[in-house]
Amino acid sequence: MASILRVDTLTDASSNNSTAMSTINQGTAKSWVNFNGTGTSAGATITSRDSFNISLVLDVAVGDYTVTISSAMANVNYAHVGTAGQGNTALINLSQCFDIANPTTTASRYQTAYVNGSLIEASNVHPALHGDLA
Repeated sequence: MASILRVDTLTDASSNNSTAMSTINQGTAKSWVNFNGTGTSAGATITSRDSFNISLVLDVAVGDYTVTISSAMANVNYAHVGTAGQGNTALINLSQCFDIANPTTTASRYQTAYVNGSLIEASNVHPALHGDLA
């Protein structure tokens, strides 16, 4: 039998620190994934190391990935955040590529690139989404 705990505010044992439930609900990542973006070919499914609310990571091309969300976002105005890295090489940027493919409520496309803009496959890619679920 399932239980429901209904509260407006969570507080610590001393009641010195409290947080509204709306802050907890709105402030958590609605999906995230950690994957290795190297060693796969275009069109291949990438196995994630770990994830939450992600059903598929697809290798589109070198340094270009589509992440499919299991439970849809409420709209396309969610926040895209994340990091990417490749060993000890130069700084790598992870960005959501609006110029190629606008996000949908169930998928977002990312690119990993050097600061100069040239795409590279990164071994550590970690995108996350913040916003409301549908």
